[in-house]
Amino acid sequence: MEAAATERPAGWPGAPIARTGLLLLSTWVLAGAEITWGGGGSGGSVPASPPRLPLLSPRGVSGQWTEPAAGRGGGLGRWPREEMPYPGGGGSSQEEEEEEEEDAAAGRQEERAPWGRGFEELRGSSPAAQGKLGARRSRRAQPPGSLAQWGIRGNSPADGSRGSRAPAKGSQEEGRGPRAQGAAAEELKLTSTSFALTGDSSHNQAMVHWSGYNSSVILILTKLYDFNLGSVTESSLWRSTDYGTTYEKLNDKVGLKTVLSYLYVNPTNKQKIMLLSDPEIESSILISSDEGATYQKYRLNFYIQSLLFHPQQEDWILAYSLDQKLYSSMDFGRRWQLVHEHITPNRFYWSVTGLDKEPDLVHMEARTTDGYAHYLTCRIQECSETTKSGPFARSIDISSLVVQDEYVFIQVTSGGRASYYVSYRREPFAQIKLPKYSLPKDMHIISTDENQVFAAVQEWNQNDTYNLYISDTRGVYFTLALENVKSSRGLEGNIIIDLYEVAGIKGLFLANKKVDDQVKTYITYNKGRDWRLLQAPDTDLRGSPVNCLLPFCSLHLHLQLSENPYSAGRISSKDTAPGLVVATGNVGTELSYTEVGMFVSSDGGNTWRQIFDEEYNIWFLDWGGALVAMKHTSMPIRHLWVSFDEGSSWDKYGFTSAPLFVDGSLVDPGVETQIMTVFGHFSLRSEWQLVKVDYKSIFSRRCNKDDFQTWHLLNQGEPCVMGERKIFKKRKPGAQCALGRDYSGTVVSEPCICADWDFECDYGYERHGDNQCVPAFWYNPSSPSKDCSLGQSYLNSTGYRRIVSNNCTDGLREKYTAKSQQCPGKAPRGLHVVTVDGRLVAEQGHNATFVILMEEGDLQRTNIQLDFGDGIAVSYANFSPIEDGIKHVYKSAGIFQVTAYAENHLGSDTAVLFLHVVCPVEHVHLSVPFVAIRNKEVNVTAVVWPSQLGTLTYFWWFGNSTKPLITLNSSISFMFTSEGLNTITVQVAAGNALIQDSKDIAVHEYFQSQLLSFSPNLDYHNPDIPEWRQDIGKVIKRALVKVTSVPEDQILVAVFPGLPTSAELFILPHKNMTERRKGNEADLEQIAELLFNALNQNLVQFELKPGVQVIVYVTQLTLAPLVDSSTGHSSSAMLMLLSVVFVGLAVFLIYKFKRKIPWINIYAQVQHDKEQEMIGSVSQSENAPKITLSDFTEPEELLDKELDTRVIGGVATIANSGSTKEIPNCTSV
Repeated sequence: MEAAATERPAGWPGAPIARTGLLLLSTWVLAGAEITWGGGGSGGSVPASPPRLPLLSPRGVSGQWTEPAAGRGGGLGRWPREEMPYPGGGGSSQEEEEEEEEDAAAGRQEERAPWGRGFEELRGSSPAAQGKLGARRSRRAQPPGSLAQWGIRGNSPADGSRGSRAPAKGSQEEGRGPRAQGAAAEELKLTSTSFALTGDSSHNQAMVHWSGYNSSVILILTKLYDFNLGSVTESSLWRSTDYGTTYEKLNDKVGLKTVLSYLYVNPTNKQKIMLLSDPEIESSILISSDEGATYQKYRLNFYIQSLLFHPQQEDWILAYSLDQKLYSSMDFGRRWQLVHEHITPNRFYWSVTGLDKEPDLVHMEARTTDGYAHYLTCRIQECSETTKSGPFARSIDISSLVVQDEYVFIQVTSGGRASYYVSYRREPFAQIKLPKYSLPKDMHIISTDENQVFAAVQEWNQNDTYNLYISDTRGVYFTLALENVKSSRGLEGNIIIDLYEVAGIKGLFLANKKVDDQVKTYITYNKGRDWRLLQAPDTDLRGSPVNCLLPFCSLHLHLQLSENPYSAGRISSKDTAPGLVVATGNVGTELSYTEVGMFVSSDGGNTWRQIFDEEYNIWFLDWGGALVAMKHTSMPIRHLWVSFDEGSSWDKYGFTSAPLFVDGSLVDPGVETQIMTVFGHFSLRSEWQLVKVDYKSIFSRRCNKDDFQTWHLLNQGEPCVMGERKIFKKRKPGAQCALGRDYSGTVVSEPCICADWDFECDYGYERHGDNQCVPAFWYNPSSPSKDCSLGQSYLNSTGYRRIVSNNCTDGLREKYTAKSQQCPGKAPRGLHVVTVDGRLVAEQGHNATFVILMEEGDLQRTNIQLDFGDGIAVSYANFSPIEDGIKHVYKSAGIFQVTAYAENHLGSDTAVLFLHVVCPVEHVHLSVPFVAIRNKEVNVTAVVWPSQLGTLTYFWWFGNSTKPLITLNSSISFMFTSEGLNTITVQVAAGNALIQDSKDIAVHEYFQSQLLSFSPNLDYHNPDIPEWRQDIGKVIKRALVKVTSVPEDQILVAVFPGLPTSAELFILPHKNMTERRKGNEADLEQIAELLFNALNQNLVQFELKPGVQVIVYVTQLTLAPLVDSSTGHSSSAMLMLLSVVFVGLAVFLIYKFKRKIPWINIYAQVQHDKEQEMIGSVSQSENAPKITLSDFTEPEELLDKELDTRVIGGVATIANSGSTKEIPNCTSV
C-alpha cells in the first residue's frame, strides 16, 4: 500500500499526484535522492525524509534518443568529450548561430538527447542512492525552487514500454514559436550575469539552496564523488548574497580539510543551515544561524541517513541513523538523545497540530525482535520503553505506517490478504471498505486533500493499470471513480499513477486511462464523478485545421511531474494562475511518446492550443502572468522565449552572450518568480557556469485595475463546477505589467442548485448505463450498521452521496440525502473469533488477545460469551468492553478450542477457533543407535527440551532423501536398505520456532560390540556434554588402532552420557566385504579377540591431560556387588549374592545349549516392536559366544524381556547410570 499527497507547495507549478512508498506522503524522486519539504501552514505532518538538497551532476549526452523521456530529464551534466559540438570554451560565432536558426527554420532538425542521458549507471552509486531512494514532502511545503538537488540519473520512459524517439519535426529553433513577434527586429536581450565556480571543474555533483522569499542568499555545495571509493573526496561551499550575481567560496569557514556531503535547510527558518560531513572521513555536522555566513562544528557518535524537521518548532529535529536508530535534538543538532533502536526507514513523523495533543509527540513504526512491526507513539522527552504506547494493538506490515493530514494509514496482511486500516482525526482505527470483490494486490493513497482520500487500487485481475477510488470524509468507505488508470515505473523503481490535479481549481483532475491497449487522456470537473476525453485544438501551429473528431481522436497529455527540479515538468499549473495549464502531448487516437508538442489551456482544460511542436521547459513568471519557454535540447542555446498572453504569441530573448549547454534552471521560489538561475557549461573543460537571468526589466510597469479582466470557470458551457459558480480575476492577455508582492487574486463564488452531477454513488452502489446508482450484487442496502441499536435511528443511504467539498444547495440535495430510520432488531450473524495478530499460535504464560467480530446484529444488545477451552470462560453484556480485545493467559501447552457465543432476543450465533498454545522450544536431541542392521527397522526418537510443549510437528529426513516424513509423534521407525554411513535429520516446529538436530548412523550387514569402562579418574574430568564424548571416542579409537593395528574404519567407539563414564566398542566388517560374509566372520572374530586381548592386558591407555592417564577396560557383567559395602551383613546382601549365582547358572545353560539370544554381541536381528533401538550389549568376558545371523530364531522365540535402553546425547536419562539429567518443563503461570 503506497501513497502520495497532492498539496502543492507555494511556488511549485502543479500538483504531484502519484508517487511511491508504502503510504508515503507527497513524493518527488529528485535525482535519486530524498528531500523533505519543510512544512509550514497549519502544521501538517512532515514525512520522515531529509530536506536534502537535490544533486547536480554533469550530464552525458548521446547523439540521439535511445529511449523516450519520462520526467523531462534527470540530472544536470556535461557533454562527453567526443560529442562536444563546440571545442574549447567559447561557443559558436553569431554567424554560426544564425546559420543554425536558418537550418532549423527549414526543417533541418538535430536529434536530441534527454537531460541527464548516459548517467543511469551512476545513479545507483550516488550518495543519495546509498540512502533511501524516493522522496517525500509535507503539505504546504517549501517549493523545489528554493530547496532542490540535481542528481545523476538516466532518462527512461515513464512506462518503459516505448521504443526510440523520432527526431522532432517542424521546430521553430530555440523556440521560434508560433506567431513570434518582431522576428526581423533587433534581438531582445534580458538582464543577465554569469559566474564561474572557479576550481570546481572536476566536481561532478552539486546541491543548491535558494532562500527566496525576500532573501537574496543562494548556497551551492559542489562535490567530487568517487564512484570507485563510494565516497566524496572533495567539496566546495559557495554563497551568494545578491541573487547569484557573485559568489564567495566558504571552504575556509567550514574547514579546509572538511569534506561535506549534504546540505540541509530548516524549513521553518531558512536562516538556519545544516551541513553534514562525509561519513567516510568523520561524522560531524556544521550549523549556521545566519543563512550560511558562519558555522559551528559538532561531532556525532552516529551517522545520519535522514533528517526530519518539526513543522513548527525550528530547533526540533529527528535524525535517522544508518543502523536504523532514531535520535532527537531539541537545539538544532547540538545535542542528541536516542529515541528508539529499531525504526523502519522513513516511518517516523512529528505530531500534527490540532490533532495530536502534544507538539513533541512522535509517531513511529518500530521493529521488534520477532520480525514484526508496531505503530508506537511517545513524547520526545519521555520516549522510554515504559512510556511508548501503541494506538493500534496488532502488529502491522513493515513499511506501512503513514501519518498524513487528518489520517493515519496502516496495512495488515493475514492469510495472504492485505487489509487496510485508517484513523481519522486520531479516532480508533477502522478497516477501509473497498468493494467486496476488488481484492487489491496493491494500493496507493494518492491524496488526502479536502478531508477526502484518493486511492489507486490494483485489483486481482490487473497488471499495469489501477482503479481510482474516492472515499467519504472519514476515509473508510470507497467508491469507484475511474477504471484502468495507467501506471508506470519511475527511475527509482517507484510506481507512478498517471493522475494529475490541476492547481487552483477544486475538483479538476486529468488521468490517462488504458482503453483497448490504447492510453487516452480524460478530464473531470467533479472529482471523478464524470470523465470525458480532451477536445483537440481546432488548428495546428501553422493555422491549418485539425481534423480530430471525438471519440475517435482527441488530445492526449503526459501527466508525469518532473523528477528533476531543474526542469519544468511535462505538465504544470499554478494556484496563482487558475485555469492556465501547460503540458506536453499529442493529437491522435492514443498517447504518443514520439510525436509530441506543447499545448496550453487558458480556461481550465475546456479548450487547448498548440504552442510548440517539440518539447520545451515552460515556467510561470510573476504570479503566472507571463510564461518563459526554454528549448529542451542537447545543443547549446543562448535564447529563450517569453509570452504575456498565455502562449498566444512569444518574444525571443537572448540570456547569454555565448551558447550554453544547459543542465537545468531554477526560478525564484517566491510568488513573483522574476529571477532565474540557469546552470550549465560552455564546454567540457569549463567551470560550472551560473547564469542569473533577471526578468524585471521586461515588466514595464505595475499593473492597475485596467489591466485585469474576469474569467468564468465552465465545464463544457455549464457554469456550475463543484456546486458553485466561480469568477476569477486575472491579468489581461498582453498586459506587460508586474503584479508585485502584495497582489492577492480575487475569486467570486456563489452556490448552485444541486444537480445529478453533484452526487456520486455511495458505498455498495454502482452506476449503471442510465446514470442511476444501483446496489451491487454483494451489498445489502437494508442492513443497518452494527452500531445501530434497537430504539436508536440510523441514516439509510439512498445510494448517493454528495461529493466531498461540493458546495451546492437545495435542488436534489433533499432527494439524495440519506434518510433517518429506526434501527431494527437483528439476530447476530457472521460471528468470528480471531486473535489480535491473526495467528493461531500463542505462547504459554503470555497474553493471548482475542477479537470477536460480528457482521450483523446489535452490538449494544447482544450478550457475548467467550470460552477459552481451558476451563475458563468470560461473559459480557455487549460489545463495548471488548472492542480492544479480550486477553487471556494459558498456563499449559496444548490445542484449545476457543468458542465465542453471541445471543440476543432474536437469535444467536457461534464461532470456534482452535488455538495452539506452545512453550518456546530450546533444544532437540536426536536419539539414534550408533550402528544399525541393513533391511531391519531402526527406532529413532527426538527428545525435545522443555518437554511440556503441547503439539509439535516433526520433520524427518533419512539418508539422501529430499522430501521429509512428517509426524506428530516424537518417534519413528525406518529401514535402511544400503550399507554405509547415513545421516538422520529431524526438525521440530512449535509455533514460530523451528529447531533441528542431525545424527549419523552406520548401517552394516553384521557387526560385534563390547562395553568399555575406564579408570575412575576419567569421571572427575567428564563434563557430560556431547562434544566431549565425541572427542573421547576418537581418542580411544586412535589408542586401539595404535596398539592393535586394526584398520580404523572397522572400529567405532561411542561414549555414553552420564556417570560413571562408559562406552561401547563396535567392530565392523571391512568395507565392500559383506558379500563374502562367511569368509569374513572369522576375520571379524579374530579382530575382536585381538582387541579384547589388548584391553584385558591394560594396553589401551590415553593421556587426558598432563599427569592424567586413563586406562580402558572391557566391562565385566556385574549386576550386583558380591560383597556389601556396609559394616555389617544383611538379608538384602544375601539376596543379591543368590541373584548373581542364578545369573551365572543361566549363562552357563545358555552357553551349554547354545541358546540363541539376539541382544548379545552380534547384531543381525532387531525386534519388531516400536521400541527404542538397542545400542549396547552385555558380556562377561571376551570369550562370550559369537552368534551369526543364521543362528537367530524367529521373533516369537525371543525372550520376553524389557531391554535396557541407552540414548546417545546429552539430554536423556541413561539406564543404570550414576547420574541423570532432568528435562525442565515450561514455566507455569
